[in-house]
Amino acid sequence: MKPFRFGVQSYTAMSAADWREQAQRAEALGYSAFHLADHVIGPGPALAATNHPVQVVAAIPAMTVAAEATETIRVGCRVLCADYRNPVILAKELATIDFFAGGRLEIGIGAGWLGGEYEAMGVPFDPPGVRIDRLVETIAVLRACFDEGIVDVTGEYVHAVGFEGVPKPPAGRPPLMIGGGARRVLGLAGAEADIVSLNFDNSSGKIGPAGVGSSTAAETKRKIDWIRAGAGERFDDLEIEIGGYFTVVTDDRAATLANMAPMLGLEADELGRHPHALIGSVDAICEQLEQRRAEFGINYVTVGSAVAASFAPVVERLAGR
Repeated sequence: MKPFRFGVQSYTAMSAADWREQAQRAEALGYSAFHLADHVIGPGPALAATNHPVQVVAAIPAMTVAAEATETIRVGCRVLCADYRNPVILAKELATIDFFAGGRLEIGIGAGWLGGEYEAMGVPFDPPGVRIDRLVETIAVLRACFDEGIVDVTGEYVHAVGFEGVPKPPAGRPPLMIGGGARRVLGLAGAEADIVSLNFDNSSGKIGPAGVGSSTAAETKRKIDWIRAGAGERFDDLEIEIGGYFTVVTDDRAATLANMAPMLGLEADELGRHPHALIGSVDAICEQLEQRRAEFGINYVTVGSAVAASFAPVVERLAGR
């Protein structure tokens, strides 16, 4: 089994100093990675219709600042939207971050899913199959730009030929995380990624009970089967990552489950088994994580910045074990 690893993800930055301090705090608490997501639009009716929280800072510059503010922690994004940038420019920006970070970049990328954001920005929200096809071609461009030699990638959606990508990542290709919650993208992640990020099936294009329900313990087992089918013999080499979206360190697990479950459209016992939920004492959460690693192979857990300090005893106990 892969050793445990833990990350912090943040959406908020009250100030430039606050953003740097969040990254530094995650590093000091023993987390292995500091992430944000890749969402663009601010408050207003377009975002409200998606039920998604506001992300204050843009992914690429925020990753750069986090790298500059820290020394050892990996920095990344879970996950970049392949549709939001030209893939050659994205490769250049990511390689530059990794260059300045001394090889500490962890690349997360996905096919995009927040339909209301696409619409608000005027970006075509193509059917899932098209978005995943474009993701496949984007990954090919990233790899070609990171590797030695002349880039020569031409597909239905990308064109990158006749040049060498610079700068080169100082420690070789950065680890690649591919995230998603549906069969095809998870099969792709199994075949292509170093890290597979399990997420909700967000095919509805917004956050809601359907997404939460798509990631129960039973549904997560199906997702692992899809990853395994895509990975074949390389499955045991993969890290399996998941967002602990519902994380509460508490000595009153039963009451917390009873209060939270109705808001998520779940029964309390179902929420207690939900792979994206970590609720209970430090001892109880450690037991949950060890059980889920044994059952699903999940070894990499990312929690929100708001609970990074309360969750730190779990990190101290399990990281690297």
